[in-house]
Parts: sequence; structure tokens; C-alpha cells
Amino acid sequence: MSLSRMKWEDLPMTVRRAVEAHTGPVTAASTTSGGFNSAIAATLHTRSGPVFCKGLPMDHRQIVTQRREREINPHVVGLSPRLLWHVEVDGWDLSGFEHINGRHADYRPGSDDLRLIVECLQRLQQVECPDLPLKQAEQRLRGYVTEPAEAEMFAGDALLHTDWNCANLLIKGRAYLVDWAWATRGAAWLDPAGWLVWLMAEGGHTAAQAEAWAGRIPSWPAAPADAVAAYAKANARLWAEIAQGRPDEWTSRTASAAGAWALYRAQQDQARVGC
Repeated sequence: MSLSRMKWEDLPMTVRRAVEAHTGPVTAASTTSGGFNSAIAATLHTRSGPVFCKGLPMDHRQIVTQRREREINPHVVGLSPRLLWHVEVDGWDLSGFEHINGRHADYRPGSDDLRLIVECLQRLQQVECPDLPLKQAEQRLRGYVTEPAEAEMFAGDALLHTDWNCANLLIKGRAYLVDWAWATRGAAWLDPAGWLVWLMAEGGHTAAQAEAWAGRIPSWPAAPADAVAAYAKANARLWAEIAQGRPDEWTSRTASAAGAWALYRAQQDQARVGC
């Protein structure tokens, strides 16, 4: 469920003063409309430059996602905006990040952004997964597989972002990966698999076109075909469940793309077996 987005001015004065102890006086604030994981998400304008601030009430059930993002940040410097400060005051948990004055990625066929995202994904797959209490891919997807053994196909030691919607890729000369709320440990090919569904949902790619882009990531061609098919089905079930609880156009479009890719994988498997 998405969170109601607050304005900077709606935060308690004590919380704003705690932030300004790090930033200096905030002269203006622009609220970000996108995203589902933060109650406050705003660019704070200060005399020393802009800062991106995001946060949640400390008693919110998703507070663990904020903490996970801070824990991950030192390990993805160069891929993601740098964490600058963190405050916990009067029931609020807020983090300040380096501000990237970029735009959201364009996922349409022919976009120059796609090459930049491939480079970003390739760099991420060279990062060693830190020793943090991350959810494991087989745990996250266990409820969406047909057989328990299928979930084990998703296990691995790679650091995964898992949420490759275009709002989480900022483009400014290169691609910056933001919002690590759902960081996971698992098989490296799962991130290219997740990305290709967004290429279909937000860029209008066919399944074959999207898989061709995923194929530029070395882990993808090495992925076992039966594991990919199992993931495609599990992901389609996951998105069908999300769409039932959040029947908006964006979610429905993503669920349709996930279903279309699962069908494509099933057809590919039938063709492979028939050869």
C-alpha cells in the first residue's frame, strides 16, 4: 500500500531543526510525487546546495526498508547517491542523500538510456554482497512458486536491487540507482529478469526485445532455463496479487507485462522441448 506523501512544512518543528543542524537553513522544499516507500520525500534547498530527504514515522511497519537502505549505501557508492546524514527525532526517521539533478530513465525502444542502465547493472553485479541481514530471494518468492524446490532455484550470493522501475533510475550523464528498500540476496540473473519486465511495462518492449537487453548482462545467458521459467511464473503471480490490492493503471500494466513474459517463457520452453 502506498503512503500519503507529506510536505516538508508538515513535519514537526523539532524534526526540521534536527535536519537543519546538518544542512543549514532550508530555504525551500519541493516534494517528490513518485515512490511508495516514504511518507516524506523532498528536495531541500539550502545555501550549500540541494539535498534529497526521505523518511518515515519510526513506528511504521516499513521502517526496516529505510534502515536497510542506509546499511546498503556504503557498499554501492558510485552506483547510488551517497548518504549524507541520518536523524531520529520525535518519532521520525529521516535520511539525507546527495542530490542528483537528473531525470527518470526512458525505457522506450531506441532510448539511449538503456545502454546506461546496462552499464549500471553490470557494475552492480561486480559488487560483493555485504554481510547484512538481507532477505533472500528464495524466501521472498516462496509463496509464489508451484513446488518448494523451485524457490531454491533463486538462491545465490549476489546483491540484488529487485525494483527496476524507471523512477528508480536517475539519468545524469550516467544511470544512478536509487531506493534500496527491497535489497535482496539471490541469484545474479534475477535483477536482469526483473528489469526486462519493466522494459515491457514502461517501455513497450516485446518480451523478445526485453530479453535481448537482459542478455547484455553476463549473468542472464548463464541462467538455467527452468529457473527463469519458474521465476517468470512466480513473478506473474506476485504482480497479480499486488494488482488485486492496488487496482491502479500503473500496477495493472505491470501485472499484464509480468503475465505476458511468463507466457512467452512457457512458449519458449515448449519450443525447446519440442526440438
